[in-house]
Amino acid sequence: MMAGSCHEAGRYEIRVEGHLDTRWAAWFGGTTLAQESDGTTIIDGPVVDQAALHGLLQKIRDLGLPLVSGADTPRAMGRLPRSDPRGRLRRHRGHAVSG
Repeated sequence: MMAGSCHEAGRYEIRVEGHLDTRWAAWFGGTTLAQESDGTTIIDGPVVDQAALHGLLQKIRDLGLPLVSGADTPRAMGRLPRSDPRGRLRRHRGHAVSG
């Protein structure tokens, strides 16, 4: 893998279908949860490495939550503003496509 790969600590924003109560934030390891008007929840927080990211995704799977999108959050790393969709992963009609 190249330098600056996804093995580094970072911040991730994961969107799931449905609204999760904010009390689940502690279970997701110190993340913040935001209920969106489109019926999704954004799980946002620091992820120390790939193993931690896989653990977070496993918890989402274990709850049976459909994954809508997930991406590192460049705004926290000083690379891109929050409104810039580059590097994001989104789901379109059941297929993952890059933004």
